[in-house]
Amino acid sequence: MSDRGGSPDPADATGSDATADRHYHVDGDLVPAEAATVHVEDRGFAYGDAAFETLRAYGGDAFRWEAHADRLADTCETLALDHGLSNADLRSRIDETLAANDLADAYVKCSITRGRQPGTLDPRPDIDPTVVVIAKPLPRGGVDGEPAHDGPATVQTTKTRKIPDRAVPAAAKTHNYLNGILARLELRVTGADEAMLLDSDGHVAEGATANLFFADGTALKTPSLDGPVLPGITREVVVDIAESEGIPVEEGAYTPSDVREADEVFLTNSTWEVRPVRTVDGLAVDGDGEGVAGPLTTLLSRLFDRRVEERYYDGERL
Repeated sequence: MSDRGGSPDPADATGSDATADRHYHVDGDLVPAEAATVHVEDRGFAYGDAAFETLRAYGGDAFRWEAHADRLADTCETLALDHGLSNADLRSRIDETLAANDLADAYVKCSITRGRQPGTLDPRPDIDPTVVVIAKPLPRGGVDGEPAHDGPATVQTTKTRKIPDRAVPAAAKTHNYLNGILARLELRVTGADEAMLLDSDGHVAEGATANLFFADGTALKTPSLDGPVLPGITREVVVDIAESEGIPVEEGAYTPSDVREADEVFLTNSTWEVRPVRTVDGLAVDGDGEGVAGPLTTLLSRLFDRRVEERYYDGERL
């Protein structure tokens, strides 16, 4: 999920035995996936005391690595987690993981925990961090690439609210995903694909693993980062594309009704890229219900694909 995220883990379309020959990067070593473990006293396991980034690799290269590295550094600073690793070191571990698994197009997750510290909740200042990189295959991106999602999404507003930013900073991507898990559990009743979480004032924040956009004929709108909203990397790219095309972009505070009544709605994260929304709370977007992406969603998705094609595939399909 987590562009944003992205979701924490994508569905593995290659089947349950797909990890048999896969290798992950654990503390500087490439190891078979079945042997990739962390200690039970690791704080990332015990408390969710860890930072992570979900990335998409296109053509063997991590999409917008610098932006992901900056956000990872910001999360570590929030956690006071001084791991002592350079961005170049982390990047090399990602590259090695992709190469070891012969993956050009992939989901990548890079995690840094405070390491093994048995005993108390209070973290010790001196740490021996645990660093894990995993990679799983995804379809080729870019122009005429295959989407990594199952088509237009259905979205449901949940009773579970976003944690206030002053309690847990929304910009920090940590291993503690309980808020999103509780929201996703609510979806079992209707079978919706993604949650729409509200902040404590009842305004739309984001999905469990995605940023949310909608259009109402006046502008492309998305919840402001002033609220408890993760600054998604794909979100940033979409805003940049829209502005470069002269499309008005508004970041503000919106109600669920604003989204339900929109002409178009879509979600963004690193894995899904730009995913159109078919229904919100059971209501068809723009009265359509056919799951066909609207003109603005289609345009932004195509322009996103073109950027990926030009940068990561040398424009071979343009």
